[in-house]
Formats: sequence, C-alpha cells, structure tokens
Amino acid sequence: MRTGFAFVVLSALMLAPAAARAQDVRSADLVKQLTGLLDQKKLDAIAAADAQNPGAYIAALYFPGTQLLVVTAKYSAPALLTELLARKEYRAVYAELSSASIPGSKVLVNDIYANGLVLRPSGSNPPDSVEGGAAPATFDGAWKKAKITEADYLKAFSDADAAYTRVLQALITQLKTSGTSN
Repeated sequence: MRTGFAFVVLSALMLAPAAARAQDVRSADLVKQLTGLLDQKKLDAIAAADAQNPGAYIAALYFPGTQLLVVTAKYSAPALLTELLARKEYRAVYAELSSASIPGSKVLVNDIYANGLVLRPSGSNPPDSVEGGAAPATFDGAWKKAKITEADYLKAFSDADAAYTRVLQALITQLKTSGTSN
C-alpha cells in the first residue's frame, strides 16, 4: 500500500514541473499587446515577412473579442507578398498564405477569444488549435482521446505556445514599425 502511494506521489511530482511550464502561457500577454495595437490602429489584419525563417511570411486576421487567426507559410511568389506588404494590404497577404502557400509549409493557429493559447478550455468554451506543421493539435485537454500521454500533450502545448509567441512578436514589431493605419 505504501509503495503504491509513494509511486503516485513521485509521479505527481515529476509531472508537476511539466504542467507548470505548460500553464506558463507566454502567448497571452503578446496577444493582448498585438490586439491592443490593432485596435489602436483600427486594423483587423497584419502581416510581415518572417525574419527568422527566410522565404516565409506571417499574417493575422483579428475578429475583436472573438478570434485571432495567425498563419505562417512559405509562398511560391514572394515578390507578390512583398508588394502587398509594401501597400499594407495585410488581409490580401493573409488570404494568399491561407490558400496558396507552398504545400507542407503552412501552420495556422486558431486562437479562440484572442487571449493566447489555452491549455484546457473551461466549461463549454471551444478549444484553441494549431493546424499543419510538425505537430497539429487541438488543445481541448483530451489527451486520452487523442491517444497520447498527458506529458506529450503538455509538451505539444508548450512547443505550440513558444512558436506562437515568436510569430506574435514579429507581428507586434511590424505594427510598431509600419507607421499608422493602412
């Protein structure tokens, strides 16, 4: 009996740091900053070249209070996207990346409520998700249904949040350096 209890306690202690790391969501503050800048500039979209991933672009479409969609991908005609960026036609960049990106390069983050990635939605709230990329995931807290371990779920969440944080920072930089509204 004591051995079983000790195993449970030890297991909980080993998983606690992973759970704490996954719940330390870095994207939430950056989403708040990004959406605040979008609101301030009266924009519903923003896009930028991805400085850390040559040939790739990032674009976001913002629905105030309800959703932030962020796509990153490579594009076969970068001159077109460069021109659209120069004209501040961010919605057009988003549309191009969403529909005509190089196959296998697109990652789409669906941030429900535009509040950063959420590990486990509360109540009947819909989950955030990441489509495409190396590890597509729906963050609904149902790792058993997805046939993965809780540790794998937490790692996928942490990795997605780190990647999301990186692209959010790039979009914030673009907003801060692009001048006023389009």
